[in-house]
Amino acid sequence: MMSPFAFIQNGFEKTKEKVSAWDQRINRSTFGRVFRLEGSGHPKSIRGATFFREVRAGLTTFATMAYIIAVNSAILSDSGGTCECPIGSEPGCPGDAAMTMCQTTLKRDLITATSALAGLASILFGFLTNLPVALGPGMGLNAYFTYQVVGWRGSGHIPYRIALTAIFVEGFIFMFLALTGMRQWLVRMIPATIKTACGVGIGLFLTEIGLSYSAGIGAITGGFTTPLAIGGCPPEMLDSSAECSGGIMTNPAIVAFHPIETTLAVQQWNLEGASGAQFALALVTFLYVDIIDCTATLYSMAKFCGVVEEDGDFPRSTVAYCTDAACISIGSLFGCSPVTAFIESGAGIAEGGRTGLTAISTGFCFLISLFFAPILASIPPWATGATLILVGCLMIRQVTNINWQYIGDAVPSFVTLAFMPFSYSVAYGLIAGMLVYIVLNTMIWAVVQFTSGRVTPANWQSKEVYSFGLGKRDMPAWVRFVRRRFFPDHATEGIRKDGIELADCDSTINHGSRSASAEGKQIQVLRPHHMDYDLPSLD
Repeated sequence: MMSPFAFIQNGFEKTKEKVSAWDQRINRSTFGRVFRLEGSGHPKSIRGATFFREVRAGLTTFATMAYIIAVNSAILSDSGGTCECPIGSEPGCPGDAAMTMCQTTLKRDLITATSALAGLASILFGFLTNLPVALGPGMGLNAYFTYQVVGWRGSGHIPYRIALTAIFVEGFIFMFLALTGMRQWLVRMIPATIKTACGVGIGLFLTEIGLSYSAGIGAITGGFTTPLAIGGCPPEMLDSSAECSGGIMTNPAIVAFHPIETTLAVQQWNLEGASGAQFALALVTFLYVDIIDCTATLYSMAKFCGVVEEDGDFPRSTVAYCTDAACISIGSLFGCSPVTAFIESGAGIAEGGRTGLTAISTGFCFLISLFFAPILASIPPWATGATLILVGCLMIRQVTNINWQYIGDAVPSFVTLAFMPFSYSVAYGLIAGMLVYIVLNTMIWAVVQFTSGRVTPANWQSKEVYSFGLGKRDMPAWVRFVRRRFFPDHATEGIRKDGIELADCDSTINHGSRSASAEGKQIQVLRPHHMDYDLPSLD
């Protein structure tokens, strides 16, 4: 007679064999060829990519992102949305019954909008780019939108409707920058050491989120005398009896669907007079914060996935940036803050996600959550916080690839990775690091020039040479297609793969040193900066 343990083990082995057989069958189908699954017959099939592994990775990403359903709606509802206070009342209308009721409806609308937007954006991004990166309303960006742009219940200088109009227009500007290659050029303008530090900073950022009370295991909270405190209960969760009321499910409902009533397509298009000035201020504000945040996060996720090429770009980058831009405009129609690539996608990548099926699986989970928002919003954050901490541990391994020998590279990199978690913003960390890089290296350059090279900092010869030229390799796919179609004599000069292969790249790469042959854009780099995550390339 078979023992219970042997029976369970035998059942597990049979299930594993069936899953493996289904994986092979799906991989060999047309579906598998579209997503370049292993064994699909595609010339660029991705080693280790199987259907059920991608779905499992997508579920992991969703589990680490599910907290945004409740958190994003709570933050954005603080802006007041379309709710308006009676004339002559105090800012925020404290105690007003009509305002309270409107705020309740607004929060429910934003729960639906968050789930729908994250689902649609992730599915669209995964299908068009075949990257395992999920999209959704950015957590840092929503706080910036609510508390620094619109203000608490509309107490800021820019109204909610005008801010949404600015976000809608911003998406089209982003798309223009991507189609002309300017957004890709922005990535190449960032020094390699700063880009590496961005990945480390995002890892620390993820760790802080995983340790926090609102989205993690609750090991740290905001302190009174220090920026962070160990354990404890946030002041806003203390009730009248001094007990911590967090984690109590106040709504017994499990299945419910709430249609959007107050935030759908509420942009203000009449921008005459003061409204025009407010629109311009909001547009410029979101442009410089959002473009840095979105670009840095998407690049770091692509690098963590192992798909960044030697020239600093990744496959289908133009399509990826354009899809991100389109989702930003779509998100404003839902009444949400800008959409961005989520750093929690690293959890799915660490679980084995290699293709867009991971993002698509995450997107379908968000669409299903439209009907299960009450129960999903009640999942305690400590259930997924540990995953974020482990992903942060994986991403921080990049720190060994920062050039710590030369002060002009080391200090800006440290400022970048330190600012990201403590400012709770990827954009602020990158801005701080770039400012320090420019100031410090300009001063060093001035001293070296003034002394004719007699005074140089320690390890001057180990510095990374910086170049920001815009060569033919920076051109998006559609520009290179036009060049090949109408200017065939110049079509094969410096062409890079971007989703579709137009020609072979003629740049020379020699084990950590880049040749200066690519239009003078890159000169020799003295030390390699390749990443090894033991993950197969998507190219």
